[in-house]
Amino acid sequence: MRKKRKISAFTIVNTVLLALVTLLMLYPFWYIIIGSVSSTNYIYSGKMLLLPDQINLDAYVTMLSNKRVVQSFFNSIFVTLTGTFLSMVLTFMGAYVLSKKYLPYRSLLTLFLVFTMLFEGGMIPFYLLVNKLGMTDTIWSLIIPGCISTYNLIIMRNFLMTIPIELEEAAEIDGAGQLGIMLKVYLPLAKSVMATVTLFYAVSYWNSFFWATIFLNDSKYWTLQVILRELVLMANAAAIDSANGTMITENAKMALIIITSLPIIMVYPFLQKYFVKGMLVGSVKG
Repeated sequence: MRKKRKISAFTIVNTVLLALVTLLMLYPFWYIIIGSVSSTNYIYSGKMLLLPDQINLDAYVTMLSNKRVVQSFFNSIFVTLTGTFLSMVLTFMGAYVLSKKYLPYRSLLTLFLVFTMLFEGGMIPFYLLVNKLGMTDTIWSLIIPGCISTYNLIIMRNFLMTIPIELEEAAEIDGAGQLGIMLKVYLPLAKSVMATVTLFYAVSYWNSFFWATIFLNDSKYWTLQVILRELVLMANAAAIDSANGTMITENAKMALIIITSLPIIMVYPFLQKYFVKGMLVGSVKG
């Protein structure tokens, strides 16, 4: 007869603490959800805690019918998809080259890359460079300047270094060139780290708003995060959208927060199974 497993006091305390931490992390998001479907008066009454006073989707209708919000949503989609695609192509190509032990001065090149993680020119020189390249007030100012992340490049490089060199040698015997080896040998084996880095890039592009406020003066190029920041930071409870002359209530702001967060939340479950594996394997070899 199988003996019952004893549950230690540490396990009980650890489980309770982790459950409390989880609740503390999830409650703010839940608060925004119930606020987005509640009335503005209920939000300011101080009674809103766990449940809404009603289920009303008018706030979502207001936001999704707002021209500025719709335009900024498509801008964010374009920046995220285009930026992530370009970043993944360049990052994979760079990581593939740096993973080769026979690459001359590989250590020196890697050192130069790591150096950029520690030191940078600063915001003003960066702005002057982007302006000199003619990318200010264009959507490309949010994509091209930050197309490659050194951190993501190092993670992918470390992963590719774990792939046995014998696979490459076998492909060379079969007549494959470097491009064929990269696409037919390394790329299929790098699905986990590719999914991980793709998620990193997508979240970074989707959530970025600082450089959009610096580079973009024309509001038609603003991303969803910039519109959200503009509305949320307004001090008064019922902000006025100056472009449309419409009233933006507090529950509408909360609805916009949910709309802004939802795409990344929906994507994450599809990449979750690759996430941990890609991070662990990409960090075991330097």
